[in-house]
Amino acid sequence: MPGPARRAARGAAARVGGQARAYALWDEGRRAEAREAVLAAASGAGPRRVGRLVAACLAAGDTRTARELLERLPPGPVRDRAVHRTDLATGRAVAASPSPSPVHHGITLTRDAPTRPEDTVNARRPESPAGERLASPPEGPVDGSGVRVLHLVTNALPHTNAGYTQRTHRIAVAQREAGMDVHVVSRVGHPLDKGSRDARTLVRVDGISYHRLLPWTAPADPGQELASGLKLASELVEKVRPDVLHAASNHRNARLALALGQRFGLPVVYEVRGFLEESWLSRDPSRSVDDAFYRHERAQETECMLAADLVVTLGEAMRADIEARGVPPERLLVVPNAVDESFLEPLPPGTAVRAEWSIGPEEFVVGTTTSCYGYEGLDTLLEAVARMRGAGERAHALIVGDGPELAALRARAEELGLAGAAHFPGRVPADRVREHHAAMDVFAVPRRDDRVCRVVTPLKPVEAMAGRLPVVASDLPALREIVEPGVTGELIPPGESAGLADVLTKLAYSRERREAYGLAGRSLIGANRTWTGAVYRYNHAYRALIRRMSEPGQIP
Repeated sequence: MPGPARRAARGAAARVGGQARAYALWDEGRRAEAREAVLAAASGAGPRRVGRLVAACLAAGDTRTARELLERLPPGPVRDRAVHRTDLATGRAVAASPSPSPVHHGITLTRDAPTRPEDTVNARRPESPAGERLASPPEGPVDGSGVRVLHLVTNALPHTNAGYTQRTHRIAVAQREAGMDVHVVSRVGHPLDKGSRDARTLVRVDGISYHRLLPWTAPADPGQELASGLKLASELVEKVRPDVLHAASNHRNARLALALGQRFGLPVVYEVRGFLEESWLSRDPSRSVDDAFYRHERAQETECMLAADLVVTLGEAMRADIEARGVPPERLLVVPNAVDESFLEPLPPGTAVRAEWSIGPEEFVVGTTTSCYGYEGLDTLLEAVARMRGAGERAHALIVGDGPELAALRARAEELGLAGAAHFPGRVPADRVREHHAAMDVFAVPRRDDRVCRVVTPLKPVEAMAGRLPVVASDLPALREIVEPGVTGELIPPGESAGLADVLTKLAYSRERREAYGLAGRSLIGANRTWTGAVYRYNHAYRALIRRMSEPGQIP
């Protein structure tokens, strides 16, 4: 909901009481009070009422309270439904999926993941065998003229603006500039399933065609979603006639691409931008790698990786995980997060942003642009700034972004006494991101030591480094691929607010060191991480795939 309408709805719900008040408190970040409101509403309530409160807790992600309420339900159908719903929501069970296994050149693959996650995270990459590598980088510029590619993605601009959609768009724009004919199609139902009223089946952003798959009725399960997507996307493929299908995480997009590839005899690239099961695991400490949802999602992802003609990923830690699942190294290509060349230009003035938040020109600002999830460790950043201010430093935190933990972060800032020193602009338009970078002295990536953070490399610090911002990040494998300590920034133990405060304080007193880190970071990004350079790698791989598919005797 838009901000004003959301605040009005929250105020009305708080006055109603009961379950509505609990929702309002949760949305405001007052989690302990929300839990008390739910338990109070359940006191003396009948089974149906308690069952609805269980559903409300699960919708809010409060599995602890949901399980506590289950104990109040007597045996019977209401309890059985609530237990099943809780098991689905917490990953103890998964919904049946009638969709078939993906196929690769007519070979049906097993549903069992070949390895456990502890065997793959940060595993050593084996030596590459001899022979031609589809994933080998180009030795020079590759002309993309004549290549037509269809990207299959989960969500897209202009309705969703996030690191995922920005990567899609920057790749598409750079490919078009290299002479390719580029089309993007989002998942079935997007953006209507997120409340948008935009029912156009085609929009254009910066000259890129964004197609939508919009059935008359919403699919009821993954099987129907795949069938609906295959029907609508087949019509699109017949119209666009792509040479390559390029799906981006997650496996639902890959499965659709593989089905289309099988039907039309087209090569399929699966770009693994993250590990869904690891992100799911990081959001609740009670979750386990033995949970049904984790094992199911991991197996689904692994199947699609094995079935694709080429797997693209973002970094070496991710490559190692994928290779350990059984994907041959010659079918793997690393294309790191990158920036448009415009990000290498000098930052615009940050004075307006500082003035907007009453930050003085000489005060120290540590900031970040991110999605507000627990694994980002933004509470550690707030605690570090509180320590700095407690020691007399005029420090501010500037957290740009939105997400499920934003309200809780605001509440935590108040608890730490950071009124007027912790600033939350929320999500800002893409064309204002660099303006907020300019208001920062240091860019922070204080991620927790979770599986997903050890493996997946984020985009945001790369953009910050392009603007000559020094980066202070958690010392995790995926972040070591971006930050070289003592050269482009500093690495600190994850979760240690005292250590983070010490490093930030030293940088606050050394403008010279900040400038040296920023200059080195910009040079690194300019040399190795632009979308123009990334497109050369994509084009080289596409042409190798197209050539392979056209060889005599190739089975589509």
